[in-house]
Amino acid sequence: MIAMQEDKATPARQLDHRYDGVAKVTGRAKYAAEFPVKNVAYAYIVQADIPSGEVASIDQGAASRAAGVYAVLTPFNAPKLGPVGNVNVLQDTTVYYSGQPIAVVVARSLPEARQAATLLRIRYNEKPAKIGFEKHLADARPPGRGGVQRRGDPAASLAKAAVVLDQVYNTPIEVHNPMEPHATLATWDGDKLQVYDATQGISGVKGNLARAFNIPQDSVHVDCPYTGGGFGCKGYVWSHTILAAMAAKVAGRPVKLVLGREQMFGPVGARPNTRQHIKLAAAKDGKLLLQQHESTCYTSFIQDWVEGAANQTTLLYDSESLQVEHKVVPVNLGMGTWMRAPGESTGSFGLEVAMDELAEKLNMDPVQLRIINNAEKDPRQGRPWSSKHVLECYKQAADRFGWSKRSAQPGQHREGDWLVGHGMATANYGAGRSPSSAVVRILPNGRVYAGIGTQDIGTGTYTILAQAAAQALNMDPSLVDVQLGDTSLPRSGGSGGSTTAASVCPAVYDAAIAAKQKLAELAVADPKSPFHGANANDLDTRDGRLFLRSTMASAGADPESITALIARNGGNAIEAEATSKMPEDRDTFTSHSWGAVFVEVAVHAHTHMVQVRRAVATYDIGNLINKKTGTNQLSGGIVWGIGMALHEEAVIDPVYGRTVNENFAEYHVPVNADVHEIDVTCLNIPDYKFSPLGARGIGEIGITGVAAAISNAIYNATGKRVRDLPITLDKLMA
Repeated sequence: MIAMQEDKATPARQLDHRYDGVAKVTGRAKYAAEFPVKNVAYAYIVQADIPSGEVASIDQGAASRAAGVYAVLTPFNAPKLGPVGNVNVLQDTTVYYSGQPIAVVVARSLPEARQAATLLRIRYNEKPAKIGFEKHLADARPPGRGGVQRRGDPAASLAKAAVVLDQVYNTPIEVHNPMEPHATLATWDGDKLQVYDATQGISGVKGNLARAFNIPQDSVHVDCPYTGGGFGCKGYVWSHTILAAMAAKVAGRPVKLVLGREQMFGPVGARPNTRQHIKLAAAKDGKLLLQQHESTCYTSFIQDWVEGAANQTTLLYDSESLQVEHKVVPVNLGMGTWMRAPGESTGSFGLEVAMDELAEKLNMDPVQLRIINNAEKDPRQGRPWSSKHVLECYKQAADRFGWSKRSAQPGQHREGDWLVGHGMATANYGAGRSPSSAVVRILPNGRVYAGIGTQDIGTGTYTILAQAAAQALNMDPSLVDVQLGDTSLPRSGGSGGSTTAASVCPAVYDAAIAAKQKLAELAVADPKSPFHGANANDLDTRDGRLFLRSTMASAGADPESITALIARNGGNAIEAEATSKMPEDRDTFTSHSWGAVFVEVAVHAHTHMVQVRRAVATYDIGNLINKKTGTNQLSGGIVWGIGMALHEEAVIDPVYGRTVNENFAEYHVPVNADVHEIDVTCLNIPDYKFSPLGARGIGEIGITGVAAAISNAIYNATGKRVRDLPITLDKLMA
């Protein structure tokens, strides 16, 4: 193959627009619920209205006779399925939480399905429910896996500390609420199943459906060309996807199942709350001697799921001793699941506010405290980092923000009725990648096709894949056609954990390199080519032409048009597949992404309204493949951090266990008026040890640290330390 090292020195040409931008703004981009299917029926999920017990009976007579109804599925008549994981798909009558799916009505239209659902007569055998996290803290236990991590001697380190901080920090239940709700459109043709699904992992959907319906994986085809936001909740195959396929099979026609906004609270996961008990002990010079971080969250009776809020404490700062622990409190709620930066987003709030409080006790600048305790290597195993430049992040962001002008004393900066404060925090998220496969074709018309079985969840995957192929072939990325979101394409992993770019771009790049090699071999074998008889490894491509790498090429060896070469040799596309390989030495180093975020807030002295006036952040995320899509992702993470700090909280009814604010009127998220200046930069230092293209994922690091920086800034403005999110007016008044 043509050596990849040659291409590392050549920066990828940027697409200055989103590959999929025109399709989205003109409405040509189709989402799962929008594909035209003839004779489609509509399904509506009926949810339990008790938090614990059993469905004793469902009288479906009136519902079945209602206008337009094709089928009513209940636990008493639903087809028995194969393994379905921990989702509720009418296989038994147990009710674990209020809002759990207990029936599905299929009808000619959605209004008819909803109306018929009201005619079901449901009887329950209720059981005592456990609702309310705080009142059941005594039942906290270690999760099914995980537990305590220790290093050093915590007691000895604590005994010699000059300063100790011991506080509790709380984060609430948060709900993903992507713009596109969960949606599935299922069609059967005999034993063949076609599904359009709003998902972060088409391959996972394909596998789960094949197992559930006991059919070969090749009999399932999943399409998802566009996902209207996922944030983690679409990374799991929930009940509605399987129920849509079940309903289509029973009704004998295509079925579309789209969740209502109120159904996005409960059946499709949420970020669990956390209660974080943090103890930090330091020497007089600020060096951390001990870090203790115990995080407790709720878990469902269906399955343990842990919000790993203490995990990042094991590696973010160095200390001679450490103890972290996770516990869970089982309650009658729906399952928790991944939500943007699971663990790090919540954990960074607790740890980074604690670091701010420790800095105050030490009479030390918060940035300097973090610099002193920077972990030069992974504290867990002592491995080196593949690349780490967090100190540069602190300096660059602090200089742009004007941190040196900050008053350390709270409440000193006032502009009329507004108290102004400044805060900061470290941002961090793990770097991961997985093997992915792709196909690339150099087409007779001079364009290039790249196909891979991944999905674009709004992050810009189409754009960076076009760039990856173009970089390998030294061509304009606007001449690359990208196809994804189709399980007939070479398999890739899910879009989660900030792994997509680092996984799929190398696969497309390698496939393009392999296609380039085939093209070179075609030229050297062609008697009419100026490169006939040359060494294929001496050839390269640029802007649609083949040429010799050597500047000592003979006068007769002029560049040759790729289209002419292909036309002369049968006119068939040059195709190659490749699978990206993991580094052979990946167990010898740790890869992580880093950042620093600085925030200015203004708090009204009388109303206690909070404005986040400025957010300035610098990130060390390896090579920034596309500036526009990358900085958009990071800015979006900061916006979500504003929501996490000031707005978001799912309120659970203490008696019935249902989310009280299951709508956008009462579940608050930031709107344009809440978002002011956001200034994001990236160091853009490639990490070739981690990835051949030097890039690490950035989908999640943007939210980390933001809530803590805002909290720290509010304290700097007001002198009021709020340790419970969200920071609402009543907490500032107290």
